[in-house]
Amino acid sequence: MNILKAIAGNGLLIAILGHGFVGFSLLWDKVLLGRRTTTNLVSYVFWLGAISIFGLALLPFGFQMPKANMVAIAFGAGVVELIANYFYYAALKAGEASEELAVMGGFTPVATALISVPLLKQPIGGQPLGFILLTLGGFVMFFADKSPKKKMLPCVLVASTAFALVDVLQKIAFNESNFVTVYVIFTMGTFAGALAMLIPPSWRKQIFERSKEAPPKRKLSYMVNRFLAGVGSFLIVYAISLTSPAIVEAISGVRYTVIFIGALAITLIRPDWLKENFSGRVLAAKLTATGLVIAGLAVIGLQGGPNAGRN
Repeated sequence: MNILKAIAGNGLLIAILGHGFVGFSLLWDKVLLGRRTTTNLVSYVFWLGAISIFGLALLPFGFQMPKANMVAIAFGAGVVELIANYFYYAALKAGEASEELAVMGGFTPVATALISVPLLKQPIGGQPLGFILLTLGGFVMFFADKSPKKKMLPCVLVASTAFALVDVLQKIAFNESNFVTVYVIFTMGTFAGALAMLIPPSWRKQIFERSKEAPPKRKLSYMVNRFLAGVGSFLIVYAISLTSPAIVEAISGVRYTVIFIGALAITLIRPDWLKENFSGRVLAAKLTATGLVIAGLAVIGLQGGPNAGRN
């Protein structure tokens, strides 16, 4: 019991677990987005937001109606989250899975730290060296080889900035209210954003037509993967409630470590599912990036402990 309590209160460990789940989910997303019945981005993102309604399941576990300004902050963060996901998955379709995730792991923590400066007491959680190593790993992975960077970069920049804003808004709300309250309102914002996607007739048509076209097995695969992503996202939000959002985002390097290993395995075993570039120079660069991530995690773990920079 004491061990479980220790794990539940360890922001660093929770963030690592959350990003690991999301990394595996995003690898499968890349596979699905390459298939004809799941290539429609609007439909894909709509259902991603629609299932956030399950956040209401936490209502009996400590929800307390906060002040109106906190409701606006948490709800707004949920809406921005869906916008960020749209550009995130647009970038994922445009580039290689391991590279797109990596650049998000570089830009997003930097953007989070910059937005945090005027709003939070410790923008990078008092962990400059660990933050730099983790973030550097993201940039090294991104520039590992030639990819459609010009095509990816606009979506990556918008998604990174939006995710950074979401993280900081969540942290502000967590500083004023409990986790369950903020999380429920946040997921309602995401759900409302998904409903708003039904307003444009062309989008509404894409959403429902593509959903009908997908075979039952593909639908099941998508929903199982969304559940896995949901668990990961929940853990990441929980980690933000415990520690610095910039550090939590920097730990997203764990995602592309999972992606790198998974993409390499799939490329070797099932190239018809996913095929990425793992030539000598590229492999060396991606291994270097992975090493930087591991080093950054070690530094944070040794110097700051699990919950450094709570504010």
